[in-house]
Amino acid sequence: MVEQWRHERPDLDPSSMAVFARLTRAHLAASRAIAATLGRHGLNRGEFDVLASLRRSSAPYRLSPGDLARALVLSPAAMTNRLQRLEERGLVVRRPDPADGRFGVVELSGQGRALVDAAVTDHVATLDRLLDDVPEADRAGFTDVLAAVERTATGPE
Repeated sequence: MVEQWRHERPDLDPSSMAVFARLTRAHLAASRAIAATLGRHGLNRGEFDVLASLRRSSAPYRLSPGDLARALVLSPAAMTNRLQRLEERGLVVRRPDPADGRFGVVELSGQGRALVDAAVTDHVATLDRLLDDVPEADRAGFTDVLAAVERTATGPE
């Protein structure tokens, strides 16, 4: 593709197209692998993200729905939908906030904790496998490069 563009448009440097084509293909392949891993645990990516956010919050593994929505960049309605599905499965419990009974909190159930612990173990193994061909010494620099692209892409236009 790059060589074809160089031939057709020698006035342009199409090398950035190659970077983003690779990034897109890597993202799609990684997304499929992640979905397959989480699917073996009966979870989709959104459900895993909620459970993982609660698990990372430390005991008692409890957050407000608003904090979860902000952390996952979701609308309140989308968060409510996810929480309802997870609650129906017994993976989370909604309770009054012990500090202020007027506000609710979402707490990881024992079943939810066991599930997310198993899923995250497999998830990390999948991610490690996806990085098998990236030398350990290059991973921090690779992360920094991707963060720079993300900052540029999400910055002011």
